[in-house]
Amino acid sequence: MSLLEVGRTHTCGELRREHAGATVVLFGWVHRRRDLGARIFIQLRDRDGITQLDFAEELGAEAYALGESLRSEDCIAVRGKVADRGENANADMATGEIEIKVTEVEVFSKSQTPPFVVADDDRLDAGENLRLQYRYLDLRRPVMQHNFRVRSQIGYLTRKSLAEAGFYELETPYMVKYTPGGARNFLVPSRIHPGQFYALAESPQIYKQLFMVSGFDKYFQITRCFRDEDLRNDRQPEFTQIDVEMSFATPERIFAPMEALMRTLWKEILDVELEDTFLRMSWDEAMARFGSDKPDIRFGLELNDVTEHVRDSGFKVFDGAECVSGLCVPADKAGGLSRKVIDNLTEFVKQRENGGAKGLAWTRIGEDGTWSGAVGKNVRPEVQAALTEAMGAQPGCVLMFIADGWHTTHTVLCNLRLHLRDQLNLLEGNDNPWRFLWVTDFPMFEQNDAGQFVAAHHPFTSPRDEHVDMLVSDPAAVRAKAYDLVLNGNEIGGGSIRIHRSDVQAKVFTALGLSDEEAQFKFGFLLEAFKYGPPPHGGIALGLDRVAMLMTGAESLRDVIAFPKTQRGQDLMTGAPTIADDPQLAELYLTHRDLPASSTDE
Repeated sequence: MSLLEVGRTHTCGELRREHAGATVVLFGWVHRRRDLGARIFIQLRDRDGITQLDFAEELGAEAYALGESLRSEDCIAVRGKVADRGENANADMATGEIEIKVTEVEVFSKSQTPPFVVADDDRLDAGENLRLQYRYLDLRRPVMQHNFRVRSQIGYLTRKSLAEAGFYELETPYMVKYTPGGARNFLVPSRIHPGQFYALAESPQIYKQLFMVSGFDKYFQITRCFRDEDLRNDRQPEFTQIDVEMSFATPERIFAPMEALMRTLWKEILDVELEDTFLRMSWDEAMARFGSDKPDIRFGLELNDVTEHVRDSGFKVFDGAECVSGLCVPADKAGGLSRKVIDNLTEFVKQRENGGAKGLAWTRIGEDGTWSGAVGKNVRPEVQAALTEAMGAQPGCVLMFIADGWHTTHTVLCNLRLHLRDQLNLLEGNDNPWRFLWVTDFPMFEQNDAGQFVAAHHPFTSPRDEHVDMLVSDPAAVRAKAYDLVLNGNEIGGGSIRIHRSDVQAKVFTALGLSDEEAQFKFGFLLEAFKYGPPPHGGIALGLDRVAMLMTGAESLRDVIAFPKTQRGQDLMTGAPTIADDPQLAELYLTHRDLPASSTDE
């Protein structure tokens, strides 16, 4: 009987010293091979781990002969006896206490020489593009197997946790009506309705609100979303989110099951106990203290707005600036800030991707309290004293300032703070590596390049009750019942309480400059549904990919999405996207146009 028919008795990550003497059958791939002449040692790999195999003629001549022919990534089955390796145990392998004395081998399939070594160590010499081209081999690597085991656990535990909390798992369409605004949609032409298009849903937002109108009370869905946006390490054109909506909701009623879910994931997967209640912080406070609406709160180095202190400082860099804010690098870390390092930081803050400030003003405080450099020479002594007190400075500290517009100052200092976090090892010795934070009360609106107000979240986000009267008179001051869940400086979820009152919705549309006709065209079916007793409701969407990336320590979303796209939106394994031929286009009543040169560069 073939070993395939016999079936495996254990996985390659399962056997330990207590199994010594047992006869076992294992299936897997040849991971590494060492031929010592009289003996051949092979590491056999499957998704659960690696086990060492020992081939010798005295154990079985036929098995030994087959062992001589085995090469990397051959798919095989072996039968043999578990042996205790004693003092030769390999502490670096979970199964390192034992090895299998092989008596029988079955080769399921042979492998060509792979284009790269399937390994996580320094034997892996392939760039990301090659690994994406042969993604099915890249996914064999133990670190990738671990990532997707964690991702699978996240999905299972999410369903279990939310179902136990009374949520129904319901589905929404992928092909939906195109509504202008928000992220750019992918369009799907309709063959049945010539010249008309579906949009791939960028989120289930409107449908989950309709579930609340339908009386389902608590909904969730682990769903795919699609956005035709420029890509980066933490963004893909198709991604997965844990989508949630509740009737009769308040922010705290949304927070509670989400915090419970996070505690479950971290406990069950990482064996980490999270705090009972996550910290809350308003958007205004987050921006003032950290210059970011997704602050990393694992370390200090907070921003200090000193605009009022330097109104008449005597230093022309400060005088007249809309906003002056700074960082105080403590003395025990400031030793790493040589003049050359600070010159490099000055160039860093000038770079456009870091906010594009005019420059960096700085000073080092001597042991006698004197300030050095241009800041020390030009800022009056009484202003220096006020700044020392306001920023909590001590001898040996380095103070860094940005003087610019409010937005530029906060953006630049946020990026500088994170840069210093890594450069000065400010997380060293951190006893709490997982810091969750709810950022609340976001601005209701933001202004586009033309100075027009647009919805910061979406036009159905509810304003704070006390701000309703300002929707038309002072929209910039309106704060919304919107919230983000932030982890270690990464936004992992965002949501809001929705508008369910028609009079409030009308004011929001007015603030956005939408006429009744435009609102009806874009959102008519939802507005129609809201005529029939909609409940107060709200929800959130958590980025499952981003949660998996953080939990596994992956550097990119591509490491936790099985078949991702490159930053150019390409699938290197299948060659997508491809050009459709004329017959396909004719069915859809479409035709080719001349392509721009840039689209054929590759």
